[in-house]
Amino acid sequence: MLHFVFVFVFLGPLKPEITITYIAVSAIFFNSGLSLKTEELTSALMHVKLHLFVQIFTLVFFPTAIWLFLQVLSVTPINEWLLKGLQTVGCMPPPVSSAVILTKAVGGNEAAAIFNSAFGSFLGIVITPLLLLLFLGSSSSVPFTSIFSQLFMTVVVPLIIGQIVRRRIKDWLERKKPPFGAISSCVLLMIIYTTFCDTFSNPNIDLDKFSLIIIVFIIFSVQLSFMLLTFLFSTRNISGFTPADTVAIIFCSTHKSLTLGIPMLNIVFAGYEHLSLITVPLLIYHPAQILLGSVLVPTIKSWMVSRQKALKLTRQPKAPVKV
Repeated sequence: MLHFVFVFVFLGPLKPEITITYIAVSAIFFNSGLSLKTEELTSALMHVKLHLFVQIFTLVFFPTAIWLFLQVLSVTPINEWLLKGLQTVGCMPPPVSSAVILTKAVGGNEAAAIFNSAFGSFLGIVITPLLLLLFLGSSSSVPFTSIFSQLFMTVVVPLIIGQIVRRRIKDWLERKKPPFGAISSCVLLMIIYTTFCDTFSNPNIDLDKFSLIIIVFIIFSVQLSFMLLTFLFSTRNISGFTPADTVAIIFCSTHKSLTLGIPMLNIVFAGYEHLSLITVPLLIYHPAQILLGSVLVPTIKSWMVSRQKALKLTRQPKAPVKV
């Protein structure tokens, strides 16, 4: 088992620092480019209200709410470095993969999810280090240019190439209907497992069971609470969001990026003795958001379909009453 874990550790035989960081993430967005209709992606760009909601929630409300919550938890015996790790989770941008995959699985507004994932990731390159500095006092020279170029090459370029390829084989794709969702899910599972192997293979990591169990409980509680909060806000009549929009909002607003978060933490907290402990909450949060999202997919899908039918019925003109 230890040999199997070593294979997936960074600098291991499979070179996950290349295969995961670049190839796996690129594969997810190439896959999205192939499966997404161009007109849907174009229309999503104009949905400014939805984009503002997602970005403000995930990059302003989320870290602020976590900071306030941690002021209460600071008097408890929970490991202080795990609590700092919770704050770093709050500072992370939306993910570049999981929210898109789950939105697609439900049948929600996938185009909006893709735009917010990409846009949020680019915003996070600048905003996340500033948030970490504000809430944790950490400072470091972050190589914005190299991270921007990496995101451009692994997110934007594969998406564009996928769209170009789709135009050429559109008829074949509609006829064969390849399992795009299953492919993306398998790639995402590999990303999660690799990151777990890399962190927990560190001999210096020292976790006490009490703190770890409490952190896991807090993470699931925070996710459920924020998913409910975004649902309540986005389904109000005055919001103007469709049921499909609500699905994208729920996942994009509450999910946090592991693929961008881990490298960012390694840069901002370079040289920290407790770096491994700081990364643990994010490592738990990422698979937890996928697990929780996957469990809720049937429920959310059922709600979305019934809500769409109800809205369709209310928009139908009523038959004139015969006198």
